[in-house]
Amino acid sequence: MSFLYLVLTSLFLGLLVGKYTTLDFGNLSSIMLYLLIFIIGLDVGRSKGLREEIKKLGRIALILPVATVFGSLLGGLLASLLAGFSLKWGLAISAGFGWYSLTGPLLTQYSPIYGVIGFLANLTREVLTIIFYPLVIKKVPKELAVSMGGATTMDSTLPVLVKFGGREITLIAFVHGFILTALAPFLISLIIQL
Repeated sequence: MSFLYLVLTSLFLGLLVGKYTTLDFGNLSSIMLYLLIFIIGLDVGRSKGLREEIKKLGRIALILPVATVFGSLLGGLLASLLAGFSLKWGLAISAGFGWYSLTGPLLTQYSPIYGVIGFLANLTREVLTIIFYPLVIKKVPKELAVSMGGATTMDSTLPVLVKFGGREITLIAFVHGFILTALAPFLISLIIQL
């Protein structure tokens, strides 16, 4: 639980520093993200029985991303009905699977308003995964809870998933995120064209 407080405190301090200073960190966040992924890669590479781990993934490595796609699109459908906007936009926003830096700009090409909504909705998914994954895995199997993070499970939420889900969650989270990252740009564009 102390990790949750640390995350929330860091977020709050970041908001304050961003609001009251002119600090510009440029690409530092991307560099830090790559460093985290590199460190996790080292950790996975040092683990014994990597080949057996990959074999153990089996069907769940494919079923989980497919379930995440359907769950995300169902969520987009429900959100569009509740918010009263076009089904196409609800599905397109949810097809970002948490990849806000793609979804926002891609949707902005068609509608600035839905671009902002897509950015915020997908950013919220990432933030909520960081905050709630440690709590959700107390009630849901940690492998299934990976779906919360969508495409972010191969990068920005991966350190949180590994910290709380254990080293054994690394491969499934990475594969899950990789598949969704590969699908998102095509699925968003396809939905927008409908």
